[in-house]
Amino acid sequence: MAFELNARLAAGGFEIGRIGGCRLSLKNNAIFPWFLLIPEVEVEDPHELPVEQYHTVMEAQRRVCQFVSAYFKPEKLNTAHIGNQVRQMHIHIVGRSTGDPAWPGTVWAFEGKKAYTPEEVEEISKAARGFLGLE
Repeated sequence: MAFELNARLAAGGFEIGRIGGCRLSLKNNAIFPWFLLIPEVEVEDPHELPVEQYHTVMEAQRRVCQFVSAYFKPEKLNTAHIGNQVRQMHIHIVGRSTGDPAWPGTVWAFEGKKAYTPEEVEEISKAARGFLGLE
């Protein structure tokens, strides 16, 4: 069965590229540097991955965290595998700082949104592709 990206995940941001058997996308909310790493598999949770694939996905997560840290320079990185609303496995990677409007609460409970401009998306995408050597 071919991988099919959940429509809600696809609609929420901009696809940047592929890394470690995953799709990487930028959430369309410029208030936070927020990325989704979506393994191209039909599982819901990390423990369901075959061990080799688990390690590949975790390495991709580590590398995306390194990019977010270097490019956006947040004080803290939050990563989460939640999946309550969208069951398809995906990993949130969010840069947080004490000055952001949701601090110290969660980004999920914060209702504010600010769309990226096309220029911002292109700049971030180009930087991510270069840093990560994306496909």
